[in-house]
Amino acid sequence: MVGLGPKKPPSRKGSMADVPQDLITQINRLEELFTVPAKKLKAISDHFVDELTKGLTVEGGSIPMNPTWCMAFPDGNETGTFLALDMGGTNLRVCEITLLEEKGEFDIIQSKYKMPEELKTGTSEELWGYIADCLQQFIEYHHQEEELDELPLGFTFSYPATQDYIDHGVLQRWTKGFDIEGVEGNDVVPPFEAALAERGVPIRLTALVNDTTGTLIASAYTDTEMKIGCIFGTGCNAAYMENVGSIPKLAHMNLDPELPMAINCEWGAFDNEHQILPRTTYDIIIDKESPRPGQQSFEKMIAGLYLGEIFRLVLVDLHESLECKIFEGQDLGKLKKPYSLDAGFLSAVEEDPFENLSETEDMFRNKLGIVCNKPELELIRRLAELIGTRAARLSACGVAAICKKKGWDKAHVGADGSVFNKYPHFKQRGAQALKEILDWPAHKGKGKNDPVEILPAEDGSGVGAALIAALTLKRVQQGQNAGIRNPDSMLKCSAAQKKAK
Repeated sequence: MVGLGPKKPPSRKGSMADVPQDLITQINRLEELFTVPAKKLKAISDHFVDELTKGLTVEGGSIPMNPTWCMAFPDGNETGTFLALDMGGTNLRVCEITLLEEKGEFDIIQSKYKMPEELKTGTSEELWGYIADCLQQFIEYHHQEEELDELPLGFTFSYPATQDYIDHGVLQRWTKGFDIEGVEGNDVVPPFEAALAERGVPIRLTALVNDTTGTLIASAYTDTEMKIGCIFGTGCNAAYMENVGSIPKLAHMNLDPELPMAINCEWGAFDNEHQILPRTTYDIIIDKESPRPGQQSFEKMIAGLYLGEIFRLVLVDLHESLECKIFEGQDLGKLKKPYSLDAGFLSAVEEDPFENLSETEDMFRNKLGIVCNKPELELIRRLAELIGTRAARLSACGVAAICKKKGWDKAHVGADGSVFNKYPHFKQRGAQALKEILDWPAHKGKGKNDPVEILPAEDGSGVGAALIAALTLKRVQQGQNAGIRNPDSMLKCSAAQKKAK
């Protein structure tokens, strides 16, 4: 069959022999839809560079390029005890991190709390109250009977926010399924602090941190070649260190142009204008039916929240197609439920090691009540590969764009998130795409020791948030208060831990 040879695992060679022509025709059509060739990857990356630059200007663009007021990499000498709070789309994690005298060493204790689904569409008071309750439980459990001064907190708030100060953040828009009224356009810190004060929780918010910035800083703590932090998970994003002189929208502050400034790109919004990304009919449906149509266009093609839904939409479409019918005569009630399949389901399909795809067959029968024949299983497997490969290749466009913009021929990229860590072949496919975009020699693009190498990140939402809190206190103690709203209160709370050196 044309176009399938080298893309299939070697052990599956010839597996299309018994596939009917109508299914082969549909597989060919899907390959055309979801394959992104090198020429297109380069065009996307070049447009990406322009959009990154635009986001740093006064006019701005779809990519917000938010200054974070994290203005240094750690040097390994940071010390003290800090709390870190990570508000993710699924869980809430609270950590207590002690940065030790030994360079680059730390101790960590942590607890995880489930984020109730109803909170995502509830009220602001319910959200902040629940988070404050979790922090209170954590403090009471780990510090029973102790008299505590205020502990400094790095709050990983992984949603697009404008920050005029490191200890505040105005939510630009909800992502990851959140849709709470009255929060967008407002500073999230005062209601959070009010919920803490109402409960008498001894915590001082020191830094509001995006998970990508935390990933960048935590990874740089152990690797001096680290230049970009990325998240490829439920959502997608990146952060890197820019010089202030290259951020025209900060020119009015008259800062030293050589000062570093971590930029939270929020690149999930890349190409909201639909100028360059190769969107399919299925991508358009996902966008139209999402809580925020017209937003997060890049994210909706590559992030874990959407991969299973793209897969589901294609299968339902093929079932209802006149040219090709799959799952004939069967009840597709479960498959027709939006977001009933997640990226983990696709991962399992791609990882099925058996020639007859028996694990995939079992999953469809047990989870969806669908009995698949052999040709249908082959189509399912190929579709999963196409969607997963497209996500990895498009993800590489953003990494390549930052490297192009900064003129970096070599860089380490710290990546975190469920898709990066768990989705099969994601790293290798991304490395191959970087090779094609950046024109590496033939022997590169394997993922290991490449000029731009994407590596598993350190704990950005825990250790990274704590380090950024430590770096912020260090700046306050040195009298460098640019981008800090309440330096006096931060100095007071630093009595609760060893001074950052």
